[in-house]
Amino acid sequence: MHNNSLPQHLAIIMDGNGRWAARQGQPRGLGHRAGRKALREIVEHVSGLGIPILTVFAFSSENWQRPTAEVQLLLELFKRALNREVRELHTNNIGIRFIGDRSRFSTKLQNKMREAELLTANNDSLQLNIAVNYGGRWDITQAARQLALKVATGELQPEQIDEAAFSKEISLADGTAPDLLIRTGGEQRISNFLLWQLAYCEIYFTDTLWPDFNAENLNLALLEYSRRQRRFGSTPLQAAERAQSV
Repeated sequence: MHNNSLPQHLAIIMDGNGRWAARQGQPRGLGHRAGRKALREIVEHVSGLGIPILTVFAFSSENWQRPTAEVQLLLELFKRALNREVRELHTNNIGIRFIGDRSRFSTKLQNKMREAELLTANNDSLQLNIAVNYGGRWDITQAARQLALKVATGELQPEQIDEAAFSKEISLADGTAPDLLIRTGGEQRISNFLLWQLAYCEIYFTDTLWPDFNAENLNLALLEYSRRQRRFGSTPLQAAERAQSV
């Protein structure tokens, strides 16, 4: 697959861990552990393909509503990943960034996240963005709040607020918007993920549960993406002409 047919920013909603475990008569926790292994394989494959940015939905702001034991397990797995896998990611020249509201996490966990970001800040083989306690509505709300503060202090005039100004305050402001969103597990919705950033993103749904999603499954999604014509509001002819000029 040629680099010019690959997305420059891939986003994934990793869904289906619990159902994967249930099908095997196992507790949901086993599914989350298997899901972590799947993520490791996909990160390695994405990096090898030369895709610059990968953003994954690891823990949504709505996930706090799950049973307490499951939430505690998810947080414990998150801590273990920070302790065990950050060094390996750093060795492989992968940068790590967390997006979302960190205030609900313990101070110790917040410090671990910050340490991982600082350690890998200069790595450039892949930018791995991990959404934790993230919600698209929260993201838009906090961006609006930042703009309101700038207006209140006189740094910005109301008439200066446009899409460009708003985009500067949103999560992932310094990177490109996702080109392709993959959701595993059979559900066909975006579940409050990157609502602003996904405006013109291609979306690929698969019935494959996340723990079973591997490099071959990803390649199928990328092949489908390469066949699509991205028009961004233009006519098919205009889009074809633009593609030929790239």
